[in-house]
Amino acid sequence: MKLISAAILSTAMMAIPAFAQTKAPAAPATATKAPAATTASASKTADSNMAIFLEKVKADKKLLVAANMGLTDAEGKVFWPIYDQYQTELKALNDRLSAAIHAYADAYTKNTLTDAQATKLTNDVLTIDQDEVAMRKKFATTLAVMPGKKAARYLQIENKIRAALRSEMADAIPLVQ
Repeated sequence: MKLISAAILSTAMMAIPAFAQTKAPAAPATATKAPAATTASASKTADSNMAIFLEKVKADKKLLVAANMGLTDAEGKVFWPIYDQYQTELKALNDRLSAAIHAYADAYTKNTLTDAQATKLTNDVLTIDQDEVAMRKKFATTLAVMPGKKAARYLQIENKIRAALRSEMADAIPLVQ
């Protein structure tokens, strides 16, 4: 499991936006802008590549879960729809967290973070954390249709992946200045 987990985690880590520990340097005075058409084309390509990459990460995560759950066919028929719903709700939480991180990164890079913004972002992240705990509690109840050990194992796998991702994000996100 450790080798599979490491492979999934290293793949997933590339999907997390990297936030520099120092402010971005100003563009040199002689820098020129890329033509708008080229920039738009590059942006579409990057978006397409990221979408493909994220689909690969999702597929790899599902393989990791499948390899570690030891489900019978009957259990799989019950489990996989619950897994898909969990992932849908987790994505919504991740999108909210990503928006908060991007807002912080933008203000940090521009050196424009105010006390009010910092307080709002802190409250947003704490609310996301509370919502995540509520979601896990809800799914612990939903997973009660599974044998108790397998339900616990799934939540443990999700928790380990989440903890590793959170650790990487914590390392990458600079302290408020």
